[in-house]
Amino acid sequence: MSTALTPRRRRRLPVLASSAILLVGLGFTAPAASQTPSATADTQDEAPIELVIESVSLVNDGESYGSVGPYERLRGYALGELDPDDPANQGVVNLDRAPRNAAGNVEYQVDVEIHRPVDPAKGNGTMLYEVVNRGRQLIFGYVNRGTPLLYESGFTLVWSGWQGDISRVGESLIGSFPIATDDGEPIVGTSREEFVDMGTDTWTGTLSYPAATLDPAEATLTVRENERDPRVPVPSWRYVDDRHIEVDPPGAPYDSGAIFEFIYPARDPIVAGIGLAATRDVNSYLRFGGPDSAGNPNPLGPAAVDNTLALGISQSGRFLRDFIHQGFNQDLQGRQIFEGAMPIIAGSRKTWVNYEFAQPGRWSKQHEDHLQRGDQFPFAYNTIRDPLTGVTDGVLAQCRTTDTCPKVMHVDGEFEVWGARGSLLTTDGDPNRPTELRIPRDVRLYMVAGTPHGGGNTIVPSPPSFGICQQANSPLGSSAVIRALLPRLDRWVEHGVPPPRTRYGSANARSLVPSDREATGFPEIPGVTYNGLFNYLHVTDYTTHPPTEGPEYGVLVPRADGDGNSLAGIRLPAVQVPVATYTGWNHRAAGNAEDELCSSRGSYIPLPQTQAERQESGDPRPSIEERYRDHADYVGQFARAADRLVRQGYLLRVDADAMIAEADALDVDTR
Repeated sequence: MSTALTPRRRRRLPVLASSAILLVGLGFTAPAASQTPSATADTQDEAPIELVIESVSLVNDGESYGSVGPYERLRGYALGELDPDDPANQGVVNLDRAPRNAAGNVEYQVDVEIHRPVDPAKGNGTMLYEVVNRGRQLIFGYVNRGTPLLYESGFTLVWSGWQGDISRVGESLIGSFPIATDDGEPIVGTSREEFVDMGTDTWTGTLSYPAATLDPAEATLTVRENERDPRVPVPSWRYVDDRHIEVDPPGAPYDSGAIFEFIYPARDPIVAGIGLAATRDVNSYLRFGGPDSAGNPNPLGPAAVDNTLALGISQSGRFLRDFIHQGFNQDLQGRQIFEGAMPIIAGSRKTWVNYEFAQPGRWSKQHEDHLQRGDQFPFAYNTIRDPLTGVTDGVLAQCRTTDTCPKVMHVDGEFEVWGARGSLLTTDGDPNRPTELRIPRDVRLYMVAGTPHGGGNTIVPSPPSFGICQQANSPLGSSAVIRALLPRLDRWVEHGVPPPRTRYGSANARSLVPSDREATGFPEIPGVTYNGLFNYLHVTDYTTHPPTEGPEYGVLVPRADGDGNSLAGIRLPAVQVPVATYTGWNHRAAGNAEDELCSSRGSYIPLPQTQAERQESGDPRPSIEERYRDHADYVGQFARAADRLVRQGYLLRVDADAMIAEADALDVDTR
């Protein structure tokens, strides 16, 4: 059974002037700065881009996908230039301090990959750009899981590197960006590292930037067991070289989960914010560009793209929110690049990318990396006044002024409510009484209950995975919901067909509440710690080292039903008709900063099988035996829940059927 939309007939768009593009064979060497072609008179408003295609091959050995047919894979890289004096580029931190070529521009290079139908006329006219996650493509695991939805629907898929502080691993896509200097002299500034879960033996830590001096008196290393504990100096550590330190364990009372914070003078920051501008310019070229100055064609062909969507998962979703917030969805000619955007499992966060001494790979968690940058106001897509700072802003505030805002589908798991302050998407964060926001008409917010950060797609884990956590990780995931929503985003952009309504959680309806047990109603399950801990957030001053925290935002979490399952969000059939409690939180186990949040994990807590077992343990949750007459009753209830989600647009029929088949295979016969 096909899950794809019927590929629509493309409408033709006018061919616009192009950036300079060069298509060459494998082994091309990047030209010297003086050889880089500048924009011509016809393209002076375009970003100078050269697209170097190194290889072309068939996807999956030429497999044909429904009516679309086979796909081909193009792989190469883009050479770009940025004019530091262009107002559109002046938001890139330290761009004006980067080396310039003969034309006065700053050069960069990013990897590029394209999957396109061999016959472009059979595509659906939509270019779908995935922001890569640490160089990796994640979309196939989320959207093509089980069936090749992306190819059968006729999407043209595009990826490009944007992160310049990582090395290429295999076929990952990365960026190469220059180092900023102070008139040719090294820039020196303070950098802060955290090291967690390093064990209890001597360990070596890698620094994000080289140390400006190896004098240990210029640096500090502290340790604390829990995030809110006082910092205590570590007496025994040493530089191995300018990129590594070696640390002797401080001993009790610090265990394997202790937080080591290293603050030191660093040098040579890369201009990491170029990743935002490069993403803008590469996609602008592919969206609008025609032939280059040598007559080589845009690899997507003239007028091949009707609509553009962008999707990002986790780190990439945070980057996508930053991309929109900082005004990069408008190209150098003022045109809107992406008409639809889907940030996935990003919560209310953004990224630590457009900063001096940026560390884009880090993200705030309750225990580790808690104070990393990029998580301050604004949080919501609405433009509001921050009740704690008085600042007025919103993720869509800047693009509202230029009419370049995409339609937004934001999809989170339940972990993002606990670990990424998801309620700040829907409320103003007032610490006294968070006020619910009216979600903009061009925004949809979805939260999938009972899921960790990412997650799987099963009802029962096999085998359960505990890691350093107290409970097994929740086996539920959000990919089935994402598979249903992505085609709806395409229809929303192309035809104006409204997608399913927002289903995230509501302060007014009290499905989002304060985190204490009385408010959430989480049951007292034997052997399960519930302390109401979430990834709290304060107004933070990053001019001090370590950062100084001010007032705390009011963050809400899901209210639970009698089983401990979330009442907020999209409740999968496994949550509506449960054999377990599934949460978006978990806690660290003994020996690993016990009872702090176990990052990215949810919990899987099986229901008692029988009434006698429940009564003996004191578990308040009805047993399997008490809630289902027999196996058929369980499967019937499960199927009806799945059918409702299909009708509402949150599941595809093929995925609902797969869930029902899994439920039928479970042993829940209570007779």
